[in-house]
Amino acid sequence: MPVTWIPGRGAWANAYLAGDVLVDAGVSPVAVEKYRDTIRTIVLTHGHFDHTANLVAIARMCDAEVCIHELDTRGLTDEGPSLSSHFASRPPGIVPDRTLTGGDRIGDLVVIHTPGHTPGSICLYDEPGKALISGDTVFTDGGFGRFDFPGGDRDALARSISMLSALEVEGLYPGHGMPVTSGGGRHILAASELLKVTYV
Repeated sequence: MPVTWIPGRGAWANAYLAGDVLVDAGVSPVAVEKYRDTIRTIVLTHGHFDHTANLVAIARMCDAEVCIHELDTRGLTDEGPSLSSHFASRPPGIVPDRTLTGGDRIGDLVVIHTPGHTPGSICLYDEPGKALISGDTVFTDGGFGRFDFPGGDRDALARSISMLSALEVEGLYPGHGMPVTSGGGRHILAASELLKVTYV
């Protein structure tokens, strides 16, 4: 399945279009508007505000269903887990249409529960296409999401990245930074090794 990168600007997270699924909603609605007739579902990789800032506007514009892992739903309504105060704002204030767990499918994408950055962080895997949309779990520079925010857990993150390293990944599409379309598994292995020597 082709994945279209919608770049985040500054602190705002990337978004991606995979089929009729938009992943994350921190980008400007203007950046998404040309896809409005395609998008049927919005999946949030986690509940931090840089991934959800424009959720309400985009969901209304596209008349789209909103999905998030069941352990991160508070990020849509509570300032603490959303980190919205870091952005001098408030969380979206909506209830998701669907809560997710690991193993669920959204179209051709499989939900992989990857706690560590947040309790309900997820990645989305397209096995035939060997593509992983990784949110803030792992980045293409061999980096990984912070685990010092509320709900973060270094050991859980290490286990999540180790699990991802067992997947066959060519395209890696992270929440921040540039995606790659080949060799994504090498970036995941690099992150796994770096995390082993990283301390709080």
